[in-house]
Amino acid sequence: MKELIKFIAQALVDHPDQVQVKEIEGEQTSVIELKVAKEDLGKVIGKQGRTARAMRTILSAASTKIRKRSVLEIIE
Repeated sequence: MKELIKFIAQALVDHPDQVQVKEIEGEQTSVIELKVAKEDLGKVIGKQGRTARAMRTILSAASTKIRKRSVLEIIE
C-alpha cells in the first residue's frame, strides 16, 4: 500500500524527490501518512479534495483485496 501511494503522489507533484510515505501498521488497520513539499500540497489534495478522495478510494479498493483497512492522512 505504501508503494502505491508513493507512486501516485510522485506522478502528481513537481518535486517527486520530496515525497515521503510512512506506514503505521496495526492488527486490522494501517495508517499511511503522506508528506509532500509545501508548494505541492495543493496538487495532492486537488480542487475541493477530489484528488485526495480519489487516492483514498484507490487505497480502499486495494486494501480490500488483502482484507485490511487502510487510512490515508496527508500531512502538511
